[in-house]
Amino acid sequence: MSYGGASVVVVTDSRAADDGPSDLRDEAPEIEVRRSRRRTRTVSAFREGGRIVVAIPARMTRAEEREWVARMVARLERKEARRKPSDLELERRAHELARTYLDGRAAPGSVQWSTRQRKRWGSCTPQDASIRLSTRLQGMPAWVVDYVLVHELAHLLHAHHDASFWEIVDRFPHAERAKAFLEGVAWAEQHPASEPGPDVVD
Repeated sequence: MSYGGASVVVVTDSRAADDGPSDLRDEAPEIEVRRSRRRTRTVSAFREGGRIVVAIPARMTRAEEREWVARMVARLERKEARRKPSDLELERRAHELARTYLDGRAAPGSVQWSTRQRKRWGSCTPQDASIRLSTRLQGMPAWVVDYVLVHELAHLLHAHHDASFWEIVDRFPHAERAKAFLEGVAWAEQHPASEPGPDVVD
């Protein structure tokens, strides 16, 4: 089954899918539809393990499924698009954060998204003051992206994670919350969930 060229895996229920969803690979985004008897009215969409998961009530007809999958995927992609600033917007934000939390002492030469940052959230090169943020951050809350920017800006002044470095980073009011958020994301990536998320319309 496909929606707009995307591969779709349908899971009726975790108790009914003994072997789990089959592994369908395509160049288009992969969509997994999870039908659950526990859901009665709510529909949600979220990303998990590189695919878009749409959780729907088991009683839905195929026509209703097609309608809701298309609607929820579009809604999710619109939401993510709002959370994916361009390189220019990212650089402007870095300068704003530098003025606010580093007294303007750190001036990034360039700030860009990077597809190569697979094991770290960001990096900086003090020699040319360049900052690179992992594209894995795209779609995350703005305060999480801001935290990573502040973290890398602090590295322009302090190469190591010493007391002076953390004194700067901890000026960011959401620092501890962002650290916990990123630790949770990293844990979830290493331990993929087998059940859909909470019954909340997203």
